[in-house]
Amino acid sequence: MPADSPGDPGDTSVPKDPSASQDSPPPPSPGEGLAPSEEKPSPWKRLRRALIGAPRSLADESLFHKLSLIPFLAWVGLGADGLSSSAYGPEEAFRTLGEHTYLAIGLALVMASTISVIAIAYSRVIEHFPHGGGGYVVATQLLGEQAGVVSGSALLVDYILTITISIAAAGDAMFSFLPMAWHAWKLPAEVLMTAFLIVLNLRGVRESVLTLSPVFLLFIATHVILIMGGIIMHSSEFPKTLQTAKAGFSGGLATLGMGGMFLLFIHAYSLGGGTYTGIEAVSNGIQIMREPRVQTGKRTMLYMAVSLAFTASGLLFCYLLWNVTAVEGKTMNAVFAEKFVQTVPLGNLFVILTMASEGAILVVAAQAGFVDGPRVMANMAVDSWLPRRFASLSDRLTIQNGILLMGLMSLVALFYTMGEVRHLVVMYSINVFLTFSMTETSMCRFWVSHRERHPDWKRKISIHVIGLAMCLTILAVTVFEKFLEGGWVTLVVTGCVILLCFLIRGHYRAVSIKIAKLPEGKAVGLPAAPSPAEEIDPNKPTAAVLVSDYGKLGVKTVKNISEQFPGHFANMVFLTVGVVDSGAFKGGENALASLREQAEGTVKKYAALASRLGFSSGYRVGLGIDVVEAAERLCMNVAREFPHVTFFSGKLIFERERWYHAFLHNQTAFTIERRLQWAGQTMVVLPIVVK
Repeated sequence: MPADSPGDPGDTSVPKDPSASQDSPPPPSPGEGLAPSEEKPSPWKRLRRALIGAPRSLADESLFHKLSLIPFLAWVGLGADGLSSSAYGPEEAFRTLGEHTYLAIGLALVMASTISVIAIAYSRVIEHFPHGGGGYVVATQLLGEQAGVVSGSALLVDYILTITISIAAAGDAMFSFLPMAWHAWKLPAEVLMTAFLIVLNLRGVRESVLTLSPVFLLFIATHVILIMGGIIMHSSEFPKTLQTAKAGFSGGLATLGMGGMFLLFIHAYSLGGGTYTGIEAVSNGIQIMREPRVQTGKRTMLYMAVSLAFTASGLLFCYLLWNVTAVEGKTMNAVFAEKFVQTVPLGNLFVILTMASEGAILVVAAQAGFVDGPRVMANMAVDSWLPRRFASLSDRLTIQNGILLMGLMSLVALFYTMGEVRHLVVMYSINVFLTFSMTETSMCRFWVSHRERHPDWKRKISIHVIGLAMCLTILAVTVFEKFLEGGWVTLVVTGCVILLCFLIRGHYRAVSIKIAKLPEGKAVGLPAAPSPAEEIDPNKPTAAVLVSDYGKLGVKTVKNISEQFPGHFANMVFLTVGVVDSGAFKGGENALASLREQAEGTVKKYAALASRLGFSSGYRVGLGIDVVEAAERLCMNVAREFPHVTFFSGKLIFERERWYHAFLHNQTAFTIERRLQWAGQTMVVLPIVVK
């Protein structure tokens, strides 16, 4: 069982609340898992297993290796988020130029430079924060907890909108080559795509990436042909294009002036900020990458930066070269592809493959929301900004609660905007560049504070200063220009999430203060060296106590048993389950052994305390994902070993129960009690009242 965490001080002697389990019979060996239940599964469980897959075994020593991603797969699963933004970012920038399309040449160069700067900056983030977490962890550690929760909340809204805009843009791409009469089915199709991704991600990250990698490769192939072919086929038009651009520039100077042209350029550059979204996904998801993680993450970042810079800048230049204009019901990429294939054999087939692959890559891009969003949520849950259950894993070792919440909220955003990409781009870009700006500010502070240890700090900080200037420019212009066109929605929703996080943290702190005021009683401190105790006799009355981390609540439970059942029990055995949650997976392949050592350290302290109180003491440890199933199996193993056993756990009871208590504090003790009583075992839940 995990320690009593400030994220959930509610149950005193049972673990926090993850989601589907295996544990080990006494005495357990490190990493050992118990076989799945032999009971015949219900129809619902059979359907769930068919869709999501069988539970993963914690006994598999190669588990972390199998779940991690090599650079190519990480590029598919995380890099697709950045690469897919070429489907809507360059188009928005080009449309904003209006009749001054000659500025697209400079815009393409600046776009490629911005991608390079942000990618290099986030590669530095990967070096200094190799366990992932991205903007939330960086801001928390370098700017403080309050800045961290702002960045984390913005990231959560950002990843919800990542899913939404990716699915909406995928719908636009796929319906671009279909008749307008069919467009009424676009929104239902987008809902189905979202549901498909939810199920796919519940199966696991690696499975979802492997499934979607063929369409990623098709996108790369078709767009390389489209861009390179478009440039080569119109290479003879370069002099004419440059001459037209020069004439347009001269005309723009006469009508707008240098200041006006600069403002128009900055305006288009900022509103095309959707192009740069997704670059941070690699640093946020570094913990799912193959060791050595830093090298894998930096290589993945390089793949994504090069592919995005080529695709986005190449498309923007081709719009100008081929004189592409907007057409109702079609994306500009679709218009460009249709012009391109007029002289290419099997042209219609190429258009279909190109737009289908673009739609598919956008679906793959939604993966970043399902991969990184729940991980940010889990990090915040561990820090008590969100309920602890959002750090829980399913039996497929996915952050199931986070995946379901991200999927549901993305559907809400999809219906709110009716899948309108131009509306979503505005909402999406604001939080992206808010987190970008906070991350760059954090890294600037890092290098300033460590300048004495790094003589070359000025060179290293320069990339973050440039990136900060770029990100703040895009953020400010987007908020100012698009506040009434959806920008306010993002700011209000993000503000509400931040407020909710502070309310949750405030509640947990208030509960912790109340716990600290509980009567000390006897033997509350850490036990001294235990006095020798008799060896356990399994045939004598035994109290089996479910415990979590060593602390006041658990000690009070032990004390209550001693005082309320004087002289009845000869033995006291302590049971705990090391819960494998998302935090455990940050430790890599040694995480399970470390988790078991931590759990054993906890129960050894309780056993020492019981020995001081005159009991013959022992302990049993298991590992699991679902605390209830893990604890139930551990208890049944103990019941077979000790025929005269009574199980105990403590439960925090509030004087005034509120509607949110059941959500913020787990009800594990009562759930285990019901299961054990159904199995014919006696369990007593000792109340610990908090006023």
